Amino acid sequence: MKAILMEGSKAVLKEVAIPKLNKGDVLVEMKVCGLCGTDIEKICGQYTASQPILGHEPAGIVVESMSDLVKPGDRVFAHHHVPCYECYYCKRGSPTMCPYYRKTNLDPGGFAELFRVPAWNVERGGILVLPNNVTFEEASFIEPLATVVRSHNRVGLTKEDSVLIVGAGPMGLLHLLKAQETGVNNILISDVSEYRLDFASSLGNVIPINPVKARVEEIVRGNTEGRGADIAIIASGSPQAIISGLNSIRKGGKVLLFGVPYKGTILDYDVSNLLNNEISIVSSNAAVEEDTREALRLISERRLNVSRLITHKFSLEEFNEAVRIAKQGKAIKVVITN
Repeated sequence: MKAILMEGSKAVLKEVAIPKLNKGDVLVEMKVCGLCGTDIEKICGQYTASQPILGHEPAGIVVESMSDLVKPGDRVFAHHHVPCYECYYCKRGSPTMCPYYRKTNLDPGGFAELFRVPAWNVERGGILVLPNNVTFEEASFIEPLATVVRSHNRVGLTKEDSVLIVGAGPMGLLHLLKAQETGVNNILISDVSEYRLDFASSLGNVIPINPVKARVEEIVRGNTEGRGADIAIIASGSPQAIISGLNSIRKGGKVLLFGVPYKGTILDYDVSNLLNNEISIVSSNAAVEEDTREALRLISERRLNVSRLITHKFSLEEFNEAVRIAKQGKAIKVVITN
């Protein structure tokens, strides 16, 4: 079968053996797998967490099952990282810090004609059967939307909040859609790309800001009675994005660190501002099964229209072209189909 694997510092399409199943494992035929920014960071050597396995937003059809939980023919989403739910971290509200969380993964990854979902994941709810009204393309958004759901819960976002989203890429736009679904009326979003800002504007109920053309903090304060945003969501890993959010937050506000910083990121920021203004920094890393179930519910109930974020589709054979297009910033969500 065909699969995209990391070979040194390159992503390569290779012929590999079909994964063999052990007790409890499930074999899935990939239909759609989203290309995530973290996949690109792994290819570029910039990702600071996890093993270099590519493809973690897959949806497909079960072709073989060694588990009683799913059967051949089921249409499913599969989660790549699943915690134990029993350790110190899991029992104290930090399941993504579980020492087992990143030890399991899809084999050989989501960008493959067939991939194995390990029994560990299956037994702990890491595979979800899709309702008939959810397409494979929509299901490929379950994992990224789940990370947004978890992050909004961690920061306590409510419809009364004013929100600044820094970064209008696919994840920033998922934050926008989820904030809109929550009922937030005062949403601002910043990005240096006019293409992405225009796309964000097409989703409605948002004030776009290009930091090249205007000072983000001034626009934010001008739309929050001079206070600053209640919550700043940093959907980018760049240090400029983080500082932009810190400078745009109100006293007593919260900054949500969501985008993965590049290796060696250092901020030029006066930390005394955090204490003097009681600014809270909340980080959110990945998602767990309660979040994937909620993401599927939101999609299946049509609370969010995620598929409209897809602008480009490529085959496995076209993977490197997909990466090139995504890196150019001339796409919103890129998906790989099989």
